Amino acid sequence: MEETYEPKTLVEAIPYFSDLDVCVRYFCNLRWPNGIECPKCGSKENHSYISSRRIFMCKSCRKQFSPKAGSIFEDSALGLDKWLTALWIIATAKNGASSHELARSLGVTQKTAWFMSHRIRLAMEAGTFTKLSGTVEADETFVGGKA
Repeated sequence: MEETYEPKTLVEAIPYFSDLDVCVRYFCNLRWPNGIECPKCGSKENHSYISSRRIFMCKSCRKQFSPKAGSIFEDSALGLDKWLTALWIIATAKNGASSHELARSLGVTQKTAWFMSHRIRLAMEAGTFTKLSGTVEADETFVGGKA
């Protein structure tokens, strides 16, 4: 993939992430640093981009896939422009960003902002934007207690 520009301030981030095509390119570079890969068959070479729908078509398995497929953004009708702006707001807020604040900033409902913030915080906690798949094992740990 090509080298991408990364905005350093909010003043730079807002106009940069307002273009949906720029957001798709930016997210594809983050998600697939070694080239776009079909989530169905794993092919890295045979794909084409359908710009009118902002999706990819794998020429190997003939399946269409969105850049959001398999990520925390997958089951959302919101575009990457809103998601990346929300990610920026949450990641740079010193004392956190409430869902009400996020809703006002993005122009979405509070319920939508709450959903977005929970998905983003879970991804930050896990350290990745991909969804867990297959068999997942989790152990319980308790740290602390009475002194």
